[in-house]
Amino acid sequence: MSVVVPAVLASPFRPFGLAGAAYGVALVAAWVAALAGVDAVAAPPGWHGHEMLLGFAGAIVCAIALTALPGWAGTREVSGGALAALVALWALARAAFWAQATLSPAIAAAAAAALWVALAVLTGVQVARLADRRWWLLPVLFAALAAGAALAAAGDLRTGLALVAHVLALLFALAAGVFVPVFTRTHLRGRGEAVPAAGARLDTAAIGALVLLAGADLAAAPRWLVAGAALAACVLHALRLLRWRGWRTFDAPLLWTLHAGYAWLVAALLLRVLAEAGVAGAQRAWLHAFTVGALGSAMIGLLTRVVLRHTGRPLVVGGAARAVFLLVQVAAALRVAGAALDGGTAWPVASGAAWVAAFALYLHAYAPFLLAPSVPRARSPLGLDSRPPADAC
Repeated sequence: MSVVVPAVLASPFRPFGLAGAAYGVALVAAWVAALAGVDAVAAPPGWHGHEMLLGFAGAIVCAIALTALPGWAGTREVSGGALAALVALWALARAAFWAQATLSPAIAAAAAAALWVALAVLTGVQVARLADRRWWLLPVLFAALAAGAALAAAGDLRTGLALVAHVLALLFALAAGVFVPVFTRTHLRGRGEAVPAAGARLDTAAIGALVLLAGADLAAAPRWLVAGAALAACVLHALRLLRWRGWRTFDAPLLWTLHAGYAWLVAALLLRVLAEAGVAGAQRAWLHAFTVGALGSAMIGLLTRVVLRHTGRPLVVGGAARAVFLLVQVAAALRVAGAALDGGTAWPVASGAAWVAAFALYLHAYAPFLLAPSVPRARSPLGLDSRPPADAC
């Protein structure tokens, strides 16, 4: 324990990565069991969506954001006791959710929001000193996650989770706009190929369209307005994805899984357009395209990259990681197809099995790296530990 505990608390990606991956396995395994008629415990309403967004995805967001911020923005990394406190707040929120029947709405809301409030304050203090104001969005989005978590815990589950989903979409699009083109350009330059130009105006328009969609959705705007915002977002993010030339990265699993994740975002936005147009099945499918497809692909890809780079290992993945990336794609395709076709429980059960296999295999392959001290290595812009080049979008 004298070695394991300090190693686990050395950097945010370690405890949050472990907690997120393990929780993702447990949640989906329990959900599959429930679909099969095996209910081991009395679960709160909406537990699957709530905990996959705020528990699983929330942990991975903490792992990636708090690890990337020091290298890319030059802030101080959180470690040791402060990191342990943040992990404890994540665990407190999980405990409060499962015990919500015994808690008052005010206490449940406070417990649910505590982590995100702490992160908003922590990152707000850090980025306030930065000249690049783009980083100022991070504490704002953490504060919005706090509001969504509190709303859901206080009883307005639908609005709270909708807000959380939209904030996660914004975080996803913002992070992808930094990491994916930088990593892709580095890869293409290494092969002597031309690299895509930065597209600051397109990036701004694409993010703005997501904000418009979130506002229209949360305000319960007329369906034609929500559909128009979703269509604009779909087109702009599709153009953004094409600019990054992901089809040139099929030889690099750590890259193609990120591009695949962004393609799932575009698919989710298209499905949202169809849903607002009244197409049967699209309403059920679009959210799964984002959560399982976009978030699942990007999170497992970035988490693998950050574990390898920040533990001192080369950015080379073996058969286990390749299988993990493919299994996440299978899980997403089955979940979206099953929702669109309303094919009963067989599709989501198969999807859940693929998801559990993916993250269990990930833990088997990478948990030893997360629990052990890092190997000395040279810093590199290929990881999440270096400031972006001047042409980063």
